[in-house]
Amino acid sequence: MHSFIAKSEASSCLNPQNSLPTLLQILKHVPQPNAFVWNSVIKGCLHLKHPFEAILRYEEMVLSGSSPNKYTYPQLFKACGLEKAIEEGVQIHGHVIKHGFHDDEHVISAGIQMYASLGCLVEARNMLDSIGDSDVVCCNAMIDGYMKFGDVGAAVGLFELMKEKNVGSWNTIISGFFTNGMMIEAEDYFKIMPEKDEVSWSAMIDGYNKGGCFKDALKVFDEMRREEIKLTKFVLSSLLTSCANTGALEQGKWIHGYVKRSRIVLDAVLGTCMIDMYAKCGRIDLAWDVFERTKRKEVFCWNAMIGGLAMHGRAEDAIELFLKMELENVKPNDVSFIALLNACAHAGLVHQGLNYFVSMKRRWGVETKVEHYGCVVNLLGKAGYLKEAESLISTMPMRPNGAVWGALLGACRMHGNVEMGERIGEILLDLEPENSGRYTLLSNIYAKAGKWERVERVRKVMKERGVKTIVGKSMIIFKGIVHEFKVGDSCHPQIGEINQILEKMVVEIKSNGHQPDTSQVLFDISEEEKETALKYHSEKIAIAFGILNSEAGETIRVVKNLRVCEDCHSATKIISRLYDREIILRDRLRYHHFKNGQCSCKDFW
Repeated sequence: MHSFIAKSEASSCLNPQNSLPTLLQILKHVPQPNAFVWNSVIKGCLHLKHPFEAILRYEEMVLSGSSPNKYTYPQLFKACGLEKAIEEGVQIHGHVIKHGFHDDEHVISAGIQMYASLGCLVEARNMLDSIGDSDVVCCNAMIDGYMKFGDVGAAVGLFELMKEKNVGSWNTIISGFFTNGMMIEAEDYFKIMPEKDEVSWSAMIDGYNKGGCFKDALKVFDEMRREEIKLTKFVLSSLLTSCANTGALEQGKWIHGYVKRSRIVLDAVLGTCMIDMYAKCGRIDLAWDVFERTKRKEVFCWNAMIGGLAMHGRAEDAIELFLKMELENVKPNDVSFIALLNACAHAGLVHQGLNYFVSMKRRWGVETKVEHYGCVVNLLGKAGYLKEAESLISTMPMRPNGAVWGALLGACRMHGNVEMGERIGEILLDLEPENSGRYTLLSNIYAKAGKWERVERVRKVMKERGVKTIVGKSMIIFKGIVHEFKVGDSCHPQIGEINQILEKMVVEIKSNGHQPDTSQVLFDISEEEKETALKYHSEKIAIAFGILNSEAGETIRVVKNLRVCEDCHSATKIISRLYDREIILRDRLRYHHFKNGQCSCKDFW
C-alpha cells in the first residue's frame, strides 16, 4: 500500500500544471519518500525550470537517508549544467562513483554533457576514458561537447576512432560542423551517412537556416520529397522558416497542404511558424486564416500575427489585434510590444506608439528593454522628431546599442540631417567597427548632400579596417526554383533577355514621369553613369525576370536582403501601373505592395 501511495504521489509531482510551491507541498505529504518519489520531484523541478531546486532536493534526499538509483543522477547532472553549478556537479560525480554507477552509460553520458556544457572538456574526456571509448552514447556526448566549444579536430578525431557508430553519432558530428560554420564538411558527412533518420534531415535544414543558407535548406526539402521522407512537426517548422526567409510561397503552401493531408494538429508552435511564413511571403490574408484556425493560441502566436500585420503596414489592424489579445486574457510580453511599436513606426502613429511605450510597465507589467527604446527612436526619427529621439537615447536606463543609434542614423539619412548624421555615425563606427551597413548609411548621407570628400573618407576607413559592404541581392521564385540576382548581375542564363526587358522598362517608366534619383549612387561620377548604375539594381533585374517569365497579370514577388532604395521604389510604382502587375516586394524592414502606381507604404518607409 505504501508503495502504491508513493507512486501515486510521484505521478502528481510530474503534473505539468503544478507550480513549484505545489510540487514541494506534495512532497511534504509523502511519508518516507523513496527514490522513485525523489526522482519525480527532481524531474518536476527541472520541468518547471528550477534547476537549483532540483539540486537542493537531492541534498534533502541524501539527508533523509533515501538511497539514490541510476535514474537520479542524469537529471542532477542536467540541473548542474543548466545552473552552471560546477562545484555541485563535481560533488555529484563523487556520489556517482561512491554509489557504483560510474559504469552506467546514461549516467556517464549525462556527466560528460554537464562537464562539456560548462567548458570542462578535460574533465569530460577523463570521464569518458574512465569507461573506455567503446560506449557510443558517451562518445556522442563527448563529440557534442568538443563541437560546442570549437574543438573540431578533437571531435573528428574521436569520431574516426569510434569502432561502432550509430545514426546519433553522425547527426552529432553534422550538427557540430554547422555550429562551427563548416557547411561543406557537414554536407560531405551527410552524403556518406550509412543511414539517415528524421533528426539527420532536421540537422541539415536547421544548420542551413542558422547559417542563413535558406536556399540550400529548400534543396534538402526537395530531396526529402523525392525520397518520400515522412515530415515531422519539428522538420515542418524548420522548413517553414526556410520558406519564410526566401519568400517561397508555393513550397509553404505545399507544406500547409501536407499538414492537412496528414491530419497533423496545428498547435501553437507549428501554427506560429505557418503564420510567420505566410506573412513573410506576402499573403497576410492566409496568415490570418491560419491564426484563426489555430486552436490554442500562445502569446508567441499572437505576436507573430501582430508582427505580420506590422510588416505589411497595417498598423490599425495590429493595434486592434493587440487589444483583442488583452480581452482574451493573453498577457503580452516584451516581443508583443516590439511588434506593436514597429507597427506604429511603419504607419507614423507617433502618439499612439509613445502611449504604449510609457504604459508598458505600469499597465501590463512588462519591463522596457533596449529593443523597445530602439523601436521608439525609430518611431520618432522616421516622423522627423530627430532631437526628441536623441534626447530619449540620453535618458535610457541602459547603454544604447548599435540598433538604437542605427535607427537614429537611418532617420538622419531619411531627413537629410548631415550634422547629426555625422555625429551619430562616428559613435556607430566606434561601437560597431565591423558593421558595413553603418558605413554605407553614413556614406549615403554624405553622397545625398554632395559631400564626396567625406564619402571617400568613409570608404578609406572601411578599407583600412578590412570591412566589406554587403552586396544587395534580390530573390524571386519561378517554378519552385529560387533565382537570386545581384546588382549588375550578368551570370543568369537568361541575362540577355532580362536586359532587353530591363532596357525597355527603363525607357517606358522614364517617358511616364520617372526621374532617376541619382542621389542614391555613392560615387562621384557623371549623371548618365549614375542612371546606368541605378538601372541595374538587383530588385529591378528581379522584376524584369518576373515580367519575362510570368503570365500577364500574374503577381510578381521579390525578396531583397537590404532596404529598397528611393529610386527603385518610385520606379516600381510606375512599373506596376504600366505593366498592370501587382508587385510585392519585401525588403529588410517591411513589405511594399505595389499596384496601379501606388504603394501600400504610402511612401513612408
